[in-house]
Amino acid sequence: MNRFYKFCLFSFFLLSDFVVFAQPGDEDDGTGGGGGLEGGDPAPAPINGKLIVLLLFGLIFAFYKLKNVTKKA
Repeated sequence: MNRFYKFCLFSFFLLSDFVVFAQPGDEDDGTGGGGGLEGGDPAPAPINGKLIVLLLFGLIFAFYKLKNVTKKA
């Protein structure tokens, strides 16, 4: 029964993603402004400067995990 509860919880979190992050519709609230939900988008975050650091940390983490797995076997 415990596996069933885990499966239900996992399914809930997996499927709730579609509802939680839904895009706003084109409904008008009657004020004529539309609520301002569909205004301009903010500037994107620049991540290209930190990719080398991210790669380095990823390689260190992979080496650490591989070392621990081979040590236990």
